[in-house]
Amino acid sequence: MTGASESKAREAIVEHGKSLHQRGFVPGSSGNISVRLADGFLVTPTRSCLGRLDPARIAKLDLNGTHVSGDPASKEAFLHAQMYSKRQDANAVVHLHSTHAVAVSCLRDLSEEQPIRPLTPYFVMQIGRLKVLPYFPPGDEELAHAVAAVAEDHHAILLANHGPVVAGSGLDAAVCAIEELEEAARLDLLLDGRSVNELTAAQVATLQKRFPS
Repeated sequence: MTGASESKAREAIVEHGKSLHQRGFVPGSSGNISVRLADGFLVTPTRSCLGRLDPARIAKLDLNGTHVSGDPASKEAFLHAQMYSKRQDANAVVHLHSTHAVAVSCLRDLSEEQPIRPLTPYFVMQIGRLKVLPYFPPGDEELAHAVAAVAEDHHAILLANHGPVVAGSGLDAAVCAIEELEEAARLDLLLDGRSVNELTAAQVATLQKRFPS
């Protein structure tokens, strides 16, 4: 993606950032969005509000994560770089500090392989396997290593006491998936302590076969 395609990618990042911010998915200057290009990737700048992005100032990094142009990249750009390095199917990555997903990430004794119960087919279809990583300070080099170790097998990751990271085939797909993750987290917390009908292992397997995420 170069030239006009890069311009369209910049505009798409601005559009989705504004939508996510207006709907309360990204408070303050939290969260970051990226889109893969043929010669690197675009990522939102550090300390930027996703609701007020300037397409011309969005950072561009090469395939090694070296800054090429635009404002300084988010300190969490390595999350995006690791996803792109490990997943050839990933063309966009979204990282949010959305309320309910972050709330789940703060729970003790959280299952590392199934932190959110499979209550709806849409969560299974959009997210599938959600991996939990332990807490690391934002921007910590060890977090980069932890993401690299699991990204090949998981396009959706929940960072403990931090928030979700989701890769998608395109920006629309990544945003839709992380929105579904937030909704699934909200439902799981809302129904905590209640008797619920989770999808069975067989039902989950059927969905994953029919709609691989």
